[in-house]
Amino acid sequence: MFRSITLIAAVLAGSALHAQSVSGGSPPEELLGEFRDDYGNSFLISASAFAQLPRTRYRIVEWNVSERYVIAQNDSGNARDPGLWTRIDWMTFSAMAPYTWGFCLTAYNAPNEAAARATPSADRATPRVGCNGFPFSRMRRPK
Repeated sequence: MFRSITLIAAVLAGSALHAQSVSGGSPPEELLGEFRDDYGNSFLISASAFAQLPRTRYRIVEWNVSERYVIAQNDSGNARDPGLWTRIDWMTFSAMAPYTWGFCLTAYNAPNEAAARATPSADRATPRVGCNGFPFSRMRRPK
């Protein structure tokens, strides 16, 4: 429990340095909080930040809830593609417990916000290969 609180505080402190209003509506509650993917990675997602712990962060600038994607700027401290732009598409799953939803980094090194937004969406009809030829990363709440 203490580790979770510490991780949350660290991520929120880092994203507060780059705070900006988020457009496009409120994110779905089921996508917010702590998660683990099917590769064993830990994530912390808020209305303004998407973080793959411990070091990769994205500052969310738009939630497009109707089309199920977010636009985010890569943190300047990220080891890969710092300062570039990302589009993260998501989809919900049924009958895949404990995984309830999945995401795809549809674009992760777009030169600007407009280019990230213009990236074609991931293919949700084929989640096993619909993420640029790869599967969506499936997400679950940590145990």
